[in-house]
Amino acid sequence: MACACEIIGLACIVALILSVSAKAPYQARLCIIFFGAGAIVMMCIPLMFLRPRDYRNGLLPSWCFRQLCKIMGITMEVRGVENVKREHGSVVLMNHQSALDLCVLAYLWPVIGRSTVVAKKEILYIPFFGVGAWLWGTLYINRSRKTDSINSLQKEAVAIKEQNCKILVFPEGTRNSKDTLLPFKKGSFHIALQSKCTIQPVVISKYSFFNQEKRTFRPGHVLIQIMPEISTESYGKDNMDNLIEHSRSTMQLEYTRLSVEARSLALASALKKNT
Repeated sequence: MACACEIIGLACIVALILSVSAKAPYQARLCIIFFGAGAIVMMCIPLMFLRPRDYRNGLLPSWCFRQLCKIMGITMEVRGVENVKREHGSVVLMNHQSALDLCVLAYLWPVIGRSTVVAKKEILYIPFFGVGAWLWGTLYINRSRKTDSINSLQKEAVAIKEQNCKILVFPEGTRNSKDTLLPFKKGSFHIALQSKCTIQPVVISKYSFFNQEKRTFRPGHVLIQIMPEISTESYGKDNMDNLIEHSRSTMQLEYTRLSVEARSLALASALKKNT
């Protein structure tokens, strides 16, 4: 335990040093995010075993990770919390940009209600983090085996109806940092229709401070908008494509608006610092 505390302390010190300079190495800052997340989860795993597969296991790690993000100069603002209806379950759709989406989950976890995340099975094998994520209820899907994916998603449909769970899904299926959202996969919409639950779009502004191609990673601010629920009552398998297009177009409009606002806020902040 003492060794783990020393690791956490060292990670925070290094993160603090790196966050002072906007020119800190891209790889170094990214490693701090991953290393810090693993160390935080490692510290919390013994407590998680007291109530395995419980979403509340993610509350302490998410709080710690928010503090690490702030040290790194990454701040996030969650809007639309009033749109979260905890009395029933739903499928929560989020746009998927990069590994920094982990920061978004840390901010959403305390406000979204009884929730779980659908993730690819490879994440399970990430040291400490994979096991920790399983302990707070993450559903791992083997994308190479369609039958496994369908069976897992059917279980989640039952959880939505019986436990009022919020299933957090990245419908694009892969990371996308462009201005236009990728076409949405159908899996999450099958869950919504099967469980007869609502769809709740959550839109994250573009990470203008993070560019994987140019290998730049600076401090920055992110806007997270929880949008009103979309009813699925008038949709079925025969017109599911209309539901997908409606959800995607709704999120695209908000993604464009939020990204413009985030860039304006960043520019205003930079000008303020220079005056």
